[in-house]
Amino acid sequence: MPTEPAQLLNDARGGDAAKLGRLLEVYRRYLALLARVQIGQHLQGKVDASDIVQETFLEAHRNFPAFRGSSEGEFICWLRRILAGKLADLVRRYIGTQGRDVRLEREIDQALDRSSIMLGQGLVSPQASPSELAAHREQSVLLADALQQLPADYREVLVLRHLEGLTFPDVAKRMGRSLDSVEKLWMRGLVKLRQAFGEL
Repeated sequence: MPTEPAQLLNDARGGDAAKLGRLLEVYRRYLALLARVQIGQHLQGKVDASDIVQETFLEAHRNFPAFRGSSEGEFICWLRRILAGKLADLVRRYIGTQGRDVRLEREIDQALDRSSIMLGQGLVSPQASPSELAAHREQSVLLADALQQLPADYREVLVLRHLEGLTFPDVAKRMGRSLDSVEKLWMRGLVKLRQAFGEL
């Protein structure tokens, strides 16, 4: 499996549109998770993350010939930049600002990078070297897939705690649960996530 995205990327570069479609699907859950965090901070209840991901895929498909990278990590970064642009468009639409705001896009792009890094912190062993940090980006994609396999409550507590960075009392308030139940749910969720991640 580790070489599959690289092979799909290579085939897509050769003009195989079906392989590009399969390659994009590898990152659907990852991008949806990142979009969900940003939507939660800016546009709660107004937009669905899956719609944003679909728009991201359409633009990626259209502009794939302009992609200059050669690795999976570079492709993931390119997809995140497209996602940041789509999210910035939505924020502008709902806030009512006119014209393109490069600063807003940069802020969202940086927030997506932070969310991607936070996805692995505390969920798997910490990374140290630059090569490990690069591998961590790909690992975040696998973690997003593993998170999707968890029951909704486990997934929610892990996302709120690790991606949105909420404290346990804030997570309890958001989920409408007691602090004790949220802490137990979080611990069980971590165990189940690590099991699911190990099976990928």
